[in-house]
Amino acid sequence: MRCSLRSLVAAFAVVLALFAVAPAFAQQPSSVNPTASSVQERQLMDALRAGTPGTGTTLHGRITIPDANASNLIQPQGQAWRSVHQGLMHWIGAIAILGMLALLVLFYLIRGRIRIEHGLSGIRILRFSTLERMIHWMVAGCFIILGLSGLNVTVGKILLLPLIGEDAFAAMSQWAKYAHNYLAWPFMLGLACMFLVWIVHNIPSRLDLDWIRRGGGLVGSDHPPARKFNAGQKGIFWTVMIGGAALSVSGIYLLFPFASGGVLAMQFWNIVHGIAGVLLIAVILAHVYIGTVGMEGASEAMTSGEVDLNWAKEHHSLWVEEEVAKGTMHPHAVGQPAE
Repeated sequence: MRCSLRSLVAAFAVVLALFAVAPAFAQQPSSVNPTASSVQERQLMDALRAGTPGTGTTLHGRITIPDANASNLIQPQGQAWRSVHQGLMHWIGAIAILGMLALLVLFYLIRGRIRIEHGLSGIRILRFSTLERMIHWMVAGCFIILGLSGLNVTVGKILLLPLIGEDAFAAMSQWAKYAHNYLAWPFMLGLACMFLVWIVHNIPSRLDLDWIRRGGGLVGSDHPPARKFNAGQKGIFWTVMIGGAALSVSGIYLLFPFASGGVLAMQFWNIVHGIAGVLLIAVILAHVYIGTVGMEGASEAMTSGEVDLNWAKEHHSLWVEEEVAKGTMHPHAVGQPAE
């Protein structure tokens, strides 16, 4: 009896020793003792990291539900999208926005504010109607909030989160998301109205080439003739139209992801939305600069709607002549002989 008890204890000790030693052998590198299971495990991990090796396709599993997309374990294109969204997008935004701000500061230091060469005349001329100004400010107001809330998605965690803390950042981001989603609709409506109202004044012509060649009054003291919109303003108009269209189409697909055509399409539209957004912000910064501190008398066009006659004659001389021909101004106002 005592012998059998000793044998049982010895056997139990051997089993314990085997359990203690087994993990050490199992953890040996596969390069030392490759087995079929370790090779399969390495292939599986490679596939999980980058899709099926050699093909770059999505790694699928087996499912019993109708949704085929649910079988995707890893979508390798998502890694490329994350790299763009969290890396390249930051560089594009920084170069576009900060680069534009730097150029505007440099331009101001070199050129200074563009003054009305002959001073204020005291005569006012209506440049934009109430309807035109309402459309402009609806688009501008929505774009400011959309731009700031969009930048928060891209760089908010880097710039704001460390400053205001997690709770404040979470609350602000939630409200910014609501504002972004709902203000997108009046922004798109305003773009459509802006296109209908101003397209007739923004068709490119040979006159625009001369305006560009002569520096458009931005360089030197030359003031090339222009109609209601000069070549620079036409450039802003078409940039807003094309950029706004890209933002609108991509934004609708992001708001309604099931209509976009799948995860790959969502990633594509997300990149389009982000790049179009930061580039349009950079262009609008230049537009805001010229319309405010950059040019004397320009801001009044979108506030009161009226501009000084000398300003209009220097920057839009042909438009002033057209207004006189319509009978909206007295001929003396532009130096023409009285009838």
